[in-house]
Amino acid sequence: MIMYDVYKLRQEFPMFTNKIKMQGHPLVFLDNASTTFKPQCVIDKMNEYYLYKTSNSHRGDYDLCYGMDQEVSKARRLVAKFINAEENEIVFTSGASMSINLIAYGYGLKFLTKNDEILITEAEHASNVLPWYRISELTGCKINFIPLDEQGHLTCENLRKVISIKTKIVAVAHVGNVLGYVAPIKELAKIAHEYGAIIAVDGAQSVPHIKTDVKDLDIDFLSFSGHKMCGPTGIGVLYGKYHTLDIMDPFLTGGGMNSKFDMCGNIKYLNPPSKFEAGTENLSGIMGLGKACEFLMSIGMENIQKHEESLRKYFLDKISDLDNIIVYNKDASTGIITFNIKGVFAQDEATYLNSKGIAMRSGQHCAKILIDFLHEVATVRMSTYLYTTKEEIDYVVKILKNGGDILDAYFN
Repeated sequence: MIMYDVYKLRQEFPMFTNKIKMQGHPLVFLDNASTTFKPQCVIDKMNEYYLYKTSNSHRGDYDLCYGMDQEVSKARRLVAKFINAEENEIVFTSGASMSINLIAYGYGLKFLTKNDEILITEAEHASNVLPWYRISELTGCKINFIPLDEQGHLTCENLRKVISIKTKIVAVAHVGNVLGYVAPIKELAKIAHEYGAIIAVDGAQSVPHIKTDVKDLDIDFLSFSGHKMCGPTGIGVLYGKYHTLDIMDPFLTGGGMNSKFDMCGNIKYLNPPSKFEAGTENLSGIMGLGKACEFLMSIGMENIQKHEESLRKYFLDKISDLDNIIVYNKDASTGIITFNIKGVFAQDEATYLNSKGIAMRSGQHCAKILIDFLHEVATVRMSTYLYTTKEEIDYVVKILKNGGDILDAYFN
């Protein structure tokens, strides 16, 4: 087991070493479910492209271009290793949202009919709802919901209650971005496959935090973003089983994804993953994502998961004697803790926290259907990561004890 030293790790991140402040206070960043800080090695890898390796990829026969081909291939291998996939099953996209849209339009639009159904849950992020709504509009297929249990968990029992031979796609998050529960994806995939359906997993909140093995899970698709896992913005991944990618249509067409076309409209696409990567890619982002995977593997995903679990327990223990805090996901195991202060609107609480240098997200967190389940218009979401410390948690608890009304931000 690799020794986990959070204080040493923080020295890898310029956002900490540069001693960033917010409202005059040292920054306490607890919005990691939204995005994460980037270590210097990722920044250096991206700068390497702009300083020494600027060229296109798969567009020339000169050394610089060949060098970029090698960098892209290396990054693809690193991503594949990170989730235990094959190299030709990794498609580079702009992020999880684009990846899910690629599945929706490349697979759903091609194969679904008015007699089919897609199953999702109330807890899904907009990016795993709206593309399926659009496919429903275009094909006539139905969107139905797998009910959550009383705590908000997605269970195998509830999937079995609603799945049928009409179900063609089960599209769910491995970890919900509001309640933070880890879904039993392996078991859900088995059930989906029993009915001849595919399972498309939103891994935006799971891949950065827990060890992900797509072969063991036996999932058909996995989508995730680089910026939530210490990588750059504007880059993401679609994993798909090769034979499934092979039968899909491309979402975007253009240069670099075809082998030939003629004046009669005859087109031959390249094999996956190339047929899904039209145009000039985010090459510096690809290099940065590969380095981010390397960085996380050097720490160990099991270590990251244990660190977040320990911080969660620490926070809940610290607030156990406070009767003004409502926690909506006490029995989750991830670093996402969603709460409200009694009598204080979520955005007001976030404004108050901001005045003390604490960054947390408030609102509906792009999960607008979930408000009906929670019976709350908005919540505050705290989300930790590999560099969060117990001292930061102590500070947050202290602040939560001492105020919450928006006026406290200005008069305390």
